[in-house]
Parts: sequence; structure tokens; C-alpha cells
Amino acid sequence: MSLLQIDQLDVRYGAIQALKGVSLQVDEGEIVTLLGANGAGKTTLMRTISGLLRPHGGNVKFRGRSLVHLGADRIVRLGIAQVPEGRRVFPTLTVLENLELGGYTRPLSQVRQALPSVLGMFPRLDERKAQLAGTLSGGEQQMLAIGRALLAQPTLLLLDEPSLGLAPIIVRDIFRALHQIREQGMTILLVEQNARMGLRLADRGYVMETGVIRLQGNATDLLSSDEIQSSYLGGGRH
Repeated sequence: MSLLQIDQLDVRYGAIQALKGVSLQVDEGEIVTLLGANGAGKTTLMRTISGLLRPHGGNVKFRGRSLVHLGADRIVRLGIAQVPEGRRVFPTLTVLENLELGGYTRPLSQVRQALPSVLGMFPRLDERKAQLAGTLSGGEQQMLAIGRALLAQPTLLLLDEPSLGLAPIIVRDIFRALHQIREQGMTILLVEQNARMGLRLADRGYVMETGVIRLQGNATDLLSSDEIQSSYLGGGRH
């Protein structure tokens, strides 16, 4: 069953058209990875789904309901949470305060009930609950951003470049957590620069170029595609 349906989406920044007739879908319980070079329109798409940008044409539907005229806060309440590129934690608040803010749309009792699960997924955060978020490492801030989104208890989690700028050992920790989230049955739309890891995690994938969808398919098929190999995986087939 389709959870998120995007149809012929057009988004502009002034005279510049960032998205040109983009269509994709994310079915309930699956992980979809969105690939593309810088400037392809991936973050624009995520921000439009979240209600931070208004489209000039097309539609975004969640569980059959159009989102295009709804505010970002309403979209969170409907069950969509985004982990933005660059993490964007609140640096002068503690780790625990950042996490609790993620659950602002939920009753406090539900937030407190969900908190141990998130801290169990990210033990470093548990160790640093009282520490200011701005003093965390980049990898710890990414864990915090993911944990904060999870405390909104979303049906659909949007992840924008979760491995960007992180050391390989931290990237492995992040993707290990994403595997756990997947096992819990959460639906995920993932924008990821690490094409190999993103497609290995996903069920399906899309490739964007200059605001349009150029390729789509099963994640395993995309991983073995010559075009994906040459453009995103550093060479031909092995």
C-alpha cells in the first residue's frame, strides 16, 4: 500500500525550477533510497514533503491526503518526521532537552515511554544526556538528530544525508541504527551520498538528476547497474 505518493511535483526558487515533474512513491514498511549529485534536487524534495517549501505544481499525498497546503507542524502531527541535512540540533540545549523537543507533538507520557528505546539505540546519547548538544561530535549530533525525530513517533521518517561528513566507523554505527529502525517496521525515505550503503539498506531506489527522476528500480538491480556503478560507486562492475 502506498504511504507517500508524489505526482508531477514542480518546485521553483524564483526563476529557477528545482524540481520538474517529479513522481515517486514509498510503500508502507519499505525503505526507499534517493540518489543524486549535489544540486540534483534531493533536499528540495525532502523539504517540500515536510511542508517547508510550497510546490508550484503537482501533489504530495500521505495516506491519500494532500499535504501541499499544510504547515510543517501539521505534517509532523500526521506522522512525518525529517532528519535534516547538517543535523541542526539546538546547541545550547542538553541532549535530553533536544530529544524531548522531538516529541513536542506527543503526550509527555508517550515521550517518556519511548525515550529508553531511543537511548538504547544510541548509548552515547544516554551517556551524554546532560551535555550541551553543541559540544557533541558530528557523529553524536547525527545520532541526536535521528533520535529527536524518532521521538515524534513518525510513520514515515525522512533522512537527508545522514552519513555526510562523518568518519567511516561512525557511519557504520548510524547505519546499524537504521537497520534497527527498519526491523521495527518504520517506513523510511533516505537521501544518501553513500550509494552502496544506501541501496544495501533499501528495498527500492530512485536517481535524480537536475530536478528529474532519471532511474528507478529494485535496490539490488540498481546496485548492479553499470550506470550506478560508474556514476556513484567508483567504477564498473566487479
